[in-house]
Amino acid sequence: MNKDTKNIKQLVKEGYGKIAQQKSSCCPTSSCCGNANLAKNISKTVGYTDEEMNTVPDGANLGLGCGNPVAIASLKEGDIVLDLGSGAGFDAFLASPRVGKTGKVIGVDMTPEMLEKARINAEKGGYDNVEFRSGEIEKLPVEDSSIDVIISNCVINLSPDKESVFKESFRVLKPGGRLMVSDLVLVKELPDGIKDSVEAYVGCFAGAIMKDEYLSFIKKAGFRDVKIVSQSNYPIEAMANDVTAQVVNNNPDIKESDLQGVEDSVASIKVYAVKP
Repeated sequence: MNKDTKNIKQLVKEGYGKIAQQKSSCCPTSSCCGNANLAKNISKTVGYTDEEMNTVPDGANLGLGCGNPVAIASLKEGDIVLDLGSGAGFDAFLASPRVGKTGKVIGVDMTPEMLEKARINAEKGGYDNVEFRSGEIEKLPVEDSSIDVIISNCVINLSPDKESVFKESFRVLKPGGRLMVSDLVLVKELPDGIKDSVEAYVGCFAGAIMKDEYLSFIKKAGFRDVKIVSQSNYPIEAMANDVTAQVVNNNPDIKESDLQGVEDSVASIKVYAVKP
């Protein structure tokens, strides 16, 4: 792991640690901490129902997603599900009743504060079939060929080594296992100043890569039947309430004009793939 990769991972870990502690409902660079209504509004925008949001413990939904992978993962009784970057446990808790007592949900996250929050939520909600493990999605603490379904929500784009994430996902899935992730990708390049900004990276979107490159990493890992289930533009205010203002304020090299059209550059996609 090179120095830049280590720095990015540390910044992401610190940023999301602050969210867990402050009960923020948006990405780490935002100043909108503690707004539960904002979290619900963002989640509703990206595909979660009121019923889903009302069934999980308070504090599990931090409004950090860019889609609802559980809704289209076709989970069934007995499935073993792995949630990459599980945060405070929102998607893991939604998956729990779908897989039932004979199934299991494993959440992996590298942020200690998020893991603590998720475990408290699991105990509070009585989720006996959910566990949370400390680890990085580029090196999963999971056995080979042990998982039926992998879900992830707006997390892989934060990794500086997305190719390794998909190789690891392929390793841990059983033959016939399914990958269903919601994530952010680029449909055109971001301005250099925004792309290189630390605030923008931790704020969700400067770590995103071009859509074709993202899909190529999935195919290169060995997955088949790779397809985009849905794609839509993703409003910046949903990614991180005031992230664009923060980027401008913290980087004098970025002009307001640079931010015009940024929303057109970033897309939210839901991707499905199968391990042969």
